[in-house]
Amino acid sequence: MTTPTWDPTQYLRHADHRARPFTDLLARVPDLPGDPPLIADLGCGPGNMTAVLAARWPTARITGYDNSAEMLDKAQVEYAGLTSGGGHLDFAHADVRTWAPSQPYDLIVSNATLQWVPGHVERFADWIAGLAPGGTFAFQVPGNFDSPSHRLMRELAESMGLAGTLRHDDAVLAPQAYLAALADLGCEVDAWETTYVHLLQGRDPVLDWVEGTGLRPVLTALAGDPPAREEFMGAYRAALREAYPAGPHGTPFPFRRIFAVARRAR
Repeated sequence: MTTPTWDPTQYLRHADHRARPFTDLLARVPDLPGDPPLIADLGCGPGNMTAVLAARWPTARITGYDNSAEMLDKAQVEYAGLTSGGGHLDFAHADVRTWAPSQPYDLIVSNATLQWVPGHVERFADWIAGLAPGGTFAFQVPGNFDSPSHRLMRELAESMGLAGTLRHDDAVLAPQAYLAALADLGCEVDAWETTYVHLLQGRDPVLDWVEGTGLRPVLTALAGDPPAREEFMGAYRAALREAYPAGPHGTPFPFRRIFAVARRAR
């Protein structure tokens, strides 16, 4: 899989729709043991959802971690600093594939990031061990890798000699597999899935959506070949229009998400 470059502006174009799974995830997070709590946000992106953590726990010391300089620059400018309750929000570079807690955290959270980390379940043991007693590890990942948006993307990429550029439908596990993995680590686990039906507006809105996320590896791989990029985008645009036809109120875009909230024993 190609390591993508990121465009914070493009990613934030559908910020309202992208925010809902995270707020639904946080609604299931129990009270945190620390006062003030210590929180890590793995894969914080442009920081807009990390700021939601500060609104929920205004006294907390929160660090958002990401490996994209573009995303971190945006987050640092927009959100770093003291929070309304006297807490602190900052951002730092880290690779989720190797990041390990250096002190006990009350909450380790990850929003739409672990699908980019092959074998991420193998990291769970270190992260659970890095929680304070009674602390929580919570995450959500997209579960739509077999949907038309991603299947068509992979098929077209492979037809253009870009096999291996994109993730496949084994990028994430089923909710019951996450539940079993986290329960084996001694956690009390809540795992579930939800399919949101986002009603998108504008011309080619599904293409606009994936340009901020799932399509980034292809755009990165073709950055030095404008004709090939144009060929890919033209064919993919046409395929998406057929797969996701616009209706009278916009373009319905079903999007499955997978959630898990794991609480360490006190």
